[in-house]
Amino acid sequence: MHSAKPTGIDKRPLAELIARESTRKADSRAELDLAAGATIYYSSENREHPVEHMIDGSSGRGASRWIAARRDTTEQLVLQFHAPADISRIEFEVEEAQLERTQEVTAEYSMDGGETYRRAFVQEYTFSPHGSTYQRECLAVQLRGVTQLRLTIVPHKGGSGAATLTSLRLYC
Repeated sequence: MHSAKPTGIDKRPLAELIARESTRKADSRAELDLAAGATIYYSSENREHPVEHMIDGSSGRGASRWIAARRDTTEQLVLQFHAPADISRIEFEVEEAQLERTQEVTAEYSMDGGETYRRAFVQEYTFSPHGSTYQRECLAVQLRGVTQLRLTIVPHKGGSGAATLTSLRLYC
């Protein structure tokens, strides 16, 4: 039999290291508080689905959401940050359960108060009531000193409908 001698080695279960790394990663990528840290400008909103629904923390299928007041019209949302923001990740959700259509979302950012913009991404989503009705995106970006983030939503690249975003979350 072997006797258990103290080895003087510092050891711990691997789960402890994984938990610590997860906490550090979560802390380093804190979510930006859009309600407190930005002014949101919008081209239109449906009274029953105002722009604040997009940032109310609700997400997933059937969640509250922003819907434009006009059908078949390109819409814009501009987030003007109260202080320049660093953005490492952009998450958003789009849902369309009733109409068959293709919606395009383009994000552009400004570092000079809206004088000039650079494109961050363009995404298209094709929805069908009998197929895909929900899309969630998580995009890694490296945007520093952002003063404005502009989203242009084309709701009718194929089909007909109103621009919509279920949720928008930004992380530093």
